[in-house]
Amino acid sequence: MSEPLSPRDLLEKLVSFPTVSRDSNLALVDWVEGYLNDHGIACHRDYDPTGQKASLYAHVGPEVEGGVVLSGHTDVVPVDGQDWHSDPFTLTEKDDKLHGRGACDMKGFDALAIWAAVEAKRRGVSRPLQLCLSRDEEIGCIGAPPMIEHMQGRVPKASLAIIGEPTEWGIVTGHKGGGAYDIHVHGYEVHSSMPHTGVSAIMEGARLIDWANRTNEENRAKAAADSPYDPAWTTLHVGIIHGGTAHNITAKDCTFILSARCIPEEPVEHWLDRMRAEILRVEAGMKAVRPETGITYEQRWNVPGLAAETQGEAEALVRRLTGENGSSVVSYGTEAGQFQAAGYSAVVCGPGNIAQAHQPDEYLTVDQLQKGEVFMTRLLDTLMET
Repeated sequence: MSEPLSPRDLLEKLVSFPTVSRDSNLALVDWVEGYLNDHGIACHRDYDPTGQKASLYAHVGPEVEGGVVLSGHTDVVPVDGQDWHSDPFTLTEKDDKLHGRGACDMKGFDALAIWAAVEAKRRGVSRPLQLCLSRDEEIGCIGAPPMIEHMQGRVPKASLAIIGEPTEWGIVTGHKGGGAYDIHVHGYEVHSSMPHTGVSAIMEGARLIDWANRTNEENRAKAAADSPYDPAWTTLHVGIIHGGTAHNITAKDCTFILSARCIPEEPVEHWLDRMRAEILRVEAGMKAVRPETGITYEQRWNVPGLAAETQGEAEALVRRLTGENGSSVVSYGTEAGQFQAAGYSAVVCGPGNIAQAHQPDEYLTVDQLQKGEVFMTRLLDTLMET
């Protein structure tokens, strides 16, 4: 058995794996599984359909239900086009900041959770601790649901989950849900001097984007003044678009992702239905000009929001560990709502500031990592008491 690594050493190792969501994460999974195995912890994998990515989970402690899940994701966003001042995949300390892609979102928590799992094994906890490291969170939280399903019957079901997204160790008890469609507009090419005889996929796609803009303004106008969310309304967004071949030809193709981040009062399914209705309305106008045109679409994600729980077990435990009395809600989505939907009490609490997520020179402060070690030590003490 090798000597246990510190949270800092574990973070350095995790950052060294370039687990960008478009690429495989298996090198990281292999290393983590080998490290945990070396310390007597058996692991389970849940692969994606390609077999090139996997989620990893492990159970430490007695084979009974009612344990605590520490949940993080292994993937990170790309560094393409960002102006980094150090190697993104080498942990670099400067001015008490640990720079590296994923240091904040969310390999800092992953490192702390791995450290806690090994320490729980060494101590022999009375209440189980489970480690969950998912794939593909950054492309729509699509890895957690199959992982959670895979866990059922393979490890005893835990009662609560702590999702370690960056909150600076504050307590987040609610967040927005979200849904999105991959949209492909199929046009008909003609010379741009005769646009009425063809169908421009870009121009028709713009109708959907304009609808999203108008809907955002309508939602903003009717937003509740006392909402805890910022912004206090459901927002629609298009972040990337492709299409066209030349400036003087109506575009044959246009592709983009149309997404929604939904306040709790407006279910994700409601907004997915509204998107579909608008897609069909635009498509009808296209087909009236050229019947062979149309719009194909495929759901990219559907992430439930996290609802605040009345006397939630996860919130109560994290309050005990942090000493925090307050709580907050956030507009970004996490895997917490997916754990909650599967019957776990859930809360979001972890190291770092979300403003650092996805940024060039992303960092986690040394202080936040140290606070995390205190948090995990208190958790382990609690698991010994039960």
